[in-house]
Amino acid sequence: MFRKIPITRTVWVLSLVSLLNDVASEMLYPVMPVYLQSIGFSILVIGILEGVAEAVSGLSKGYFGEQSDRAGRRVPFIRWGYVLSALSKPLLIAFTHVIWVFGMRTADRFGKGIRAAARDAMLSDEATPETKGRVFGFHRALDTFGAFLGPAAALLFLHFCPQQYKTLFLIAFIPGIAAVSLTFFLKEKPHPVSKPSQRISFISFIHYWKKSPAAYRKLLTGLLLFALFNSSDVFLLLKVKEAGFNDTHVIGAYIFYNLIYALASYPLGHLADRIGLKTVFIGGLLLFAIVYGGIALSSNLYIILAMFFIYGIYSAATEGIAKAWITNIVSKQETATAIGTFTAYQSLCTMLASALAGWVWWTFGAGATFALSAAAALAAAGYLFIKAGEK
Repeated sequence: MFRKIPITRTVWVLSLVSLLNDVASEMLYPVMPVYLQSIGFSILVIGILEGVAEAVSGLSKGYFGEQSDRAGRRVPFIRWGYVLSALSKPLLIAFTHVIWVFGMRTADRFGKGIRAAARDAMLSDEATPETKGRVFGFHRALDTFGAFLGPAAALLFLHFCPQQYKTLFLIAFIPGIAAVSLTFFLKEKPHPVSKPSQRISFISFIHYWKKSPAAYRKLLTGLLLFALFNSSDVFLLLKVKEAGFNDTHVIGAYIFYNLIYALASYPLGHLADRIGLKTVFIGGLLLFAIVYGGIALSSNLYIILAMFFIYGIYSAATEGIAKAWITNIVSKQETATAIGTFTAYQSLCTMLASALAGWVWWTFGAGATFALSAAAALAAAGYLFIKAGEK
């Protein structure tokens, strides 16, 4: 049985690197807003900071994805992306000046932008069209297991060392630098180069839409329609808080979600290879609609936990599957560009979705926010079922 699992040495290394980096990043995720408030940042400034950081991350994914294809290389982009993210964590606490904090937080997200598309393209190179679901699913499983371990470790640390936020930032540097060290086990493989002599602008990936395959444009239309109404997970956590639960319940729900996401990623990737990436992805959108509809209608703790369980399965059925689907549509010399373009647009849509969700919540209430997202998921599922091809 285990001999049939198409997980190469490179996939193992990339997956372990992602696991360690996510331990470092997610260790700080629950405490970042609290730390920023403790050094004098208002909620408004925190919101602007996160918005700018995500915008930089999104746009840089498109740019560096295209650069990776044009250079015909993956490893330098992967390694330097992780180096930048690892260094930004301890440096964030060196000074409390707003410009310094903005710079270091943006540097962390910029590092993600540098590495993301090149890493996913390298994963794609390690798979065949028949094994993409398993390869991307395995990577998501280990990546998300790091997102489970990180908050759990932070919760345990803060239980014994309350409010020692700066120490936690220093501790997070350890798995971050370990992730960088593992990248030296990656070996570059030759692959086609895309127009190496042409210089490109930071937003030149926008032009890829016009020259991309029709199947790619149809797929992205459905994915981005959904992303435009799929707001940040922060709103789910706020809903748990609004329902009357304490901070431990909120962080616990987030940890529980990541555990289910990690456990379900590889099995659903395997299932996608058997019955089709499209089928599993659309099924994931239907689960999303159930979750958001259920949370909109109930404040019962057990129902909310059940919704977070289903939400973990939804994420496992969509996140890696979408990238696997894209890589099966485009040519090898454009893999990083195609994934980078998708993730760039997705990041921008998520920013707009979060702003829209905040406005709807403030104007009509939390129920309307979640109901709108559920309806958008059903609309995107219908569009992909009719328009998107099987891959």
